[in-house]
Amino acid sequence: MGFYREHIVPSLIDLVMRNAEVRRRRAVVVPRARGRVLEVGIGSGLNLPYYSREVTALVGVEPSAKLVAMTRRRLDGVPFPVELVAHSAEELPLDTASFDTVVTTWVLCSIPEPLRALAEMRRVLAPGGQFLFVEHGLAPDADVRTWQRRLNPLWRRISGGCNLDRAIDDLLARAGFRLATLDRFYLRGARLLTATYEGTAVPA
Repeated sequence: MGFYREHIVPSLIDLVMRNAEVRRRRAVVVPRARGRVLEVGIGSGLNLPYYSREVTALVGVEPSAKLVAMTRRRLDGVPFPVELVAHSAEELPLDTASFDTVVTTWVLCSIPEPLRALAEMRRVLAPGGQFLFVEHGLAPDADVRTWQRRLNPLWRRISGGCNLDRAIDDLLARAGFRLATLDRFYLRGARLLTATYEGTAVPA
């Protein structure tokens, strides 16, 4: 599984995350980032074209060396400085209260310890900062939730650690965030995979 997870999964992630539905959601969420921005799980850098000129600097955290290399190849023409940090999200090597915005897009499903990671994101947000997110997770419909929970152990193994059944709103609350906005909906496609949480959170 080591070769598959380190070399095959990153390319699959890059491919899947290019679809039209995902691009539409990026175009809604990412341009709202302002100031000094932390993107946790920057992946292959697919959010880069969506950041506005109100971003002064971007730090992208990503544990996959292959995905970091993909992001480096997309930095030409980005109108603000970008620093890439190859590290896990559960222990961010970043100063407390040093970011105006934290961004995650389809990341919280696969972080091994999401509560620790969210606590770190809260720690690095400056007073008045915002956390912007679009994530998939536990569905609002009981029948879909049942199948998500049944299939999650197998899905997690073949998808590189992605979980179908994380309740994103609950995780945020438990990590000390307050939801300022939250939209729940399904993207087009299999509802097991497309139950979406999109919004803004602030430290409680």
